[in-house]
Amino acid sequence: MERLPVVVTRGEAVRQVPPELAVVHVRTAVKGKPTRAAVLERLAEGSAAVGAVLDEFADAIERRESTNVDVYPEWNPQGGETGAFEGSAGVNALVTDFTVLGDLIVRLAGVDLAAVSGPSWQLRPGSRAGAEVRRAAVTDALSRAAEYAAAVGAEVDRLIEINDATELYESYTAQAEMDSNRSARSESSPVLVLEPQLQVVRAQVRVTVTISEPTLPGRPTGT
Repeated sequence: MERLPVVVTRGEAVRQVPPELAVVHVRTAVKGKPTRAAVLERLAEGSAAVGAVLDEFADAIERRESTNVDVYPEWNPQGGETGAFEGSAGVNALVTDFTVLGDLIVRLAGVDLAAVSGPSWQLRPGSRAGAEVRRAAVTDALSRAAEYAAAVGAEVDRLIEINDATELYESYTAQAEMDSNRSARSESSPVLVLEPQLQVVRAQVRVTVTISEPTLPGRPTGT
C-alpha cells in the first residue's frame, strides 16, 4: 500500500475574554508596639475589622484566603533594634460580583491600619475560555493544512495527531491602590469605578495529517 504524504502544521488562536474573578489584597500592618503580644493583639483587631467589612459583601465574595502573618523586631535606619516590634497580616478576597467591587475596596481602605491593592483580574482554573481557544487553534491548524494540500493539488485525507503545544492565560492587576491614611478617610466616601480588564488567552497546537496524492506541475496524475 502506497504511503500518503504527510503535512504537519501549527495552529494558533488568541482571544480576549472577560475576567471571572477579581482578587483584592488587604494587608494590616502594625508598628512600634512594645511586645510581640501587643503586635498580635493589634493585628487581631485590625483583621477583625477587615473581616467585618468582608462579611457585609459576603454575597459578592466567593472565598477568602489568609496570607502570611509576620511579627518581628523593629530596626532603626542604623541597623540596630529599637526595642519595639512590628508585624503584618493579610487576606485575599476572591470577588465574583464586579458591580460592588469599587465600594468594597473603598470600605476596606477605610479600615484603620489596612492597606488595599488590586484587583487582580483572573480566569478560573479550567475556564471554558481555554477550551474555546484550543478548538480555534485546531481549526486554524487544519485550515493551514488544507491550504498546503491545495497548493499541490491535493486534499486533506486523514488526521494522524494533534499535539497540544502551549496554552497561556495572561491576567493583569488594575492600578487601584488605597490605604487607610488617604482618601478613604474623607468625610464623603469616594466613588471608585473599576472596569474589568479583558484576559488574553492563547493556545498553540501542532496537527499532523495525511493528504491525497499531490498533482505536481509537469507530473502526470498517478505517476
